[in-house]
Amino acid sequence: MGLIARVRKEWFIIGILLVITCAKLAPSVGVKGGPLRPEITITYVAVSVIFFNSGLSLKTEELASALMHVKLHFFVQTFTLVFFPIAIWLLLKVLALTAINEWLLRGLQTVACMPPPVSSAVILTKAVGGNEAAAIFNSAFGSFLCVMFLPTVMFLFMTVVVPLIVGQVCRRFLRECLDRRKPPFGTVSSVVLLMIIYTTFCDTFSNPNIELDHLSLLIVVVIIFSIQLSFMALIFFLSTRKSSGFTAADSVAIMFCATHKSLTLGIPMLKIVFEGYEHLSLISVPLLIYHPAQILLGSILLPSIKTWMSGRQKVVHAPI
Repeated sequence: MGLIARVRKEWFIIGILLVITCAKLAPSVGVKGGPLRPEITITYVAVSVIFFNSGLSLKTEELASALMHVKLHFFVQTFTLVFFPIAIWLLLKVLALTAINEWLLRGLQTVACMPPPVSSAVILTKAVGGNEAAAIFNSAFGSFLCVMFLPTVMFLFMTVVVPLIVGQVCRRFLRECLDRRKPPFGTVSSVVLLMIIYTTFCDTFSNPNIELDHLSLLIVVVIIFSIQLSFMALIFFLSTRKSSGFTAADSVAIMFCATHKSLTLGIPMLKIVFEGYEHLSLISVPLLIYHPAQILLGSILLPSIKTWMSGRQKVVHAPI
């Protein structure tokens, strides 16, 4: 395979490396309040584009079918909002015996209680051909459950529900054109994800709250990556068993939705719950690390998951 062909095939991974490098070299460009204004362009515009893109690309019958997949929704929400917090609580009982800063451990517990994000899980699911409709529902529903009494519920409605509905309405008038031209919906979502990765790492590299001693920071990073990998492996094992009743596409959606946590909703929730705490900055550190870590890990695993998905689809459609 030639160099150009290799670059075309691995453009997304190369893009991740480039945007992280750019964020490290000039974090002020993509930081909140910087020239790119990510508090507007990413928080509102990019997230709206993601769900408009999903509404435009998803067949209405697929979306309606996903809404009725109660077993999948129950699995995701139970894992995210019940199993995840309990498992981390038990883990922290052990970690409390170590010399790790207690406020960092409290931060890990708050991460476990956070709702799923309304963007990254959907983009990653779409990128590998997973059950995008199920990912949309669970990302939005889990977030609504956690913030229904907070001001951010209006943000969710305007950036998730409205663009999705508008996309579905537009699809009704453009269906023939879309089916004929087949626009690169997946590529659009991947480009938006690169923008999110860039601005996320700009915030991470410029955030003074992450200026801990290197050992504590390293331990927290290792713990977070270990948690994500362990839970993704557990969900993969549970959802791919024949007795589970889930398809390969379902498994991908479950894996991303049940293990990802929202930074956009998480930070406001932390400020409300821990208002007045002098250690709020330390409590926030695990979430500030978890968010870019989940995007980076999910993006790195994309080629492997795509290969697995292709293999499963060949087996399903193979002649008996």
